[in-house]
Parts: sequence; C-alpha cells; structure tokens
Amino acid sequence: MAPATPPPPATPSPEHTGSALELLVHGVGGATPQEMLGDPRTVRVTGDTTAAVYRRTEDAHGEKHPERYGNEPVAEAYCWSGLTSGNGSRALWLLLLPFMVINLAHWMRPTATGRTRAVRLYGVLVRLVALSLTVLLTAAACEVALDLLAWQCAGADACAERRSWLGFLSERQGGWWSQPGRRLALAALVPTALVGLLWYLSNRTWSAYESQRPLDGEDFDEDDPF
Repeated sequence: MAPATPPPPATPSPEHTGSALELLVHGVGGATPQEMLGDPRTVRVTGDTTAAVYRRTEDAHGEKHPERYGNEPVAEAYCWSGLTSGNGSRALWLLLLPFMVINLAHWMRPTATGRTRAVRLYGVLVRLVALSLTVLLTAAACEVALDLLAWQCAGADACAERRSWLGFLSERQGGWWSQPGRRLALAALVPTALVGLLWYLSNRTWSAYESQRPLDGEDFDEDDPF
C-alpha cells in the first residue's frame, strides 16, 4: 500500500501593507471633529458642511505612509449632526421615503455576471414600480383635490358653507370660479404642485449629497486647519 501523499503546504496570505482605519462616530448630542480626534487641527476627507469625515491634519495621507503608525490605526471622525438640525423644511424629505425604498431595491441588485437579460429585466421592473408609485401618489392627490373638494364639496352648498375657504368655489356664490370646469382647473394645481415639490426635493437632495465626490490626495492642504 502506497503511503498517503501529504497535503501541499498552505500558501501564506499576502501581508497587509496598508494602515487600518478607526472610524469614530458621535452620538445624538453631536460633537466637533476636533473634540472627537483630540486635535485642534483637522482636515475634511470627504463630505460637506452637512455630514463629513475628518482626520487629523498630520494623518491626511496616512494610508500612503503606513510605516508611521505600525500597528496603530488611522483615526477618522464622522460628523453627521447637520443631518438632524436645520429648519422645518427637512420634514418634507419624508415624502421621498417611498421612492428611497425603490432606489434601494435598484442598488441592492446582486451581481449577475453573464445574465444581462435578467439584469435588464430587473431594471425595467424597478422602474415600472417607481413609475406606478408616482402615478399612485398623483392619483391620490387628484382624488382629494379634484373629486372630493372641487367637485363634490364645492358643488354642495351645505359642504361649501361649512368650509369658508371653499366659499368662492360654491355655486351659490355665483362667482367666476363657481363653474365646474374652472373649479377643476383650479384644483388641478394641487397635484401639479405636489409633483413639482417632489422634483424640487429630489433635485435638491441630489445636488447636496449624491453629487459630492471624494477629495483626491492632491486636494489636501497640509497648512489648512479646516
């Protein structure tokens, strides 16, 4: 009986030559990058004035010089307090929440190498869901503004009299806006304004966040204390 062949020696894994990163995140109370990093001189690595990642100025190029740190990680501070502070208009972003879920469904698509047809079909279905959500939201606004208010309530004297802000649409008033067609045309401004608001919020969000690009190494200024 031949002796068993010993298994081949394990191939050693390549040595990690880069520096490890330590990410510091403050709580709901908020904190400045200087407080989190314990250094008055910090530099912004990426982000903007709303949310950003900072390093100590001397650590701006830490990944290029791992020999300086040995086994110690390079500390980074993520400051996000600007996301929860501001004026009341930030509450309008909740209107984008259903569309955010659809965006997640698109970006969470698993990699399908060699299955281009399935990937394209998935993309088409996600876009159809997004379109149907937009149509559903617009139809709901039309139902409330055009049907319930402009057609039914404004067309009934008892309902219009109980709501003074609909008085100019009442047929009993006999005003210029009391005609059914004119009432509906005026009420159509509500879903139009809603779609315009969604466009404005999404465009503002894109301009403020998704359009940001990480800073290159050349963009760091060693003498800039920001």
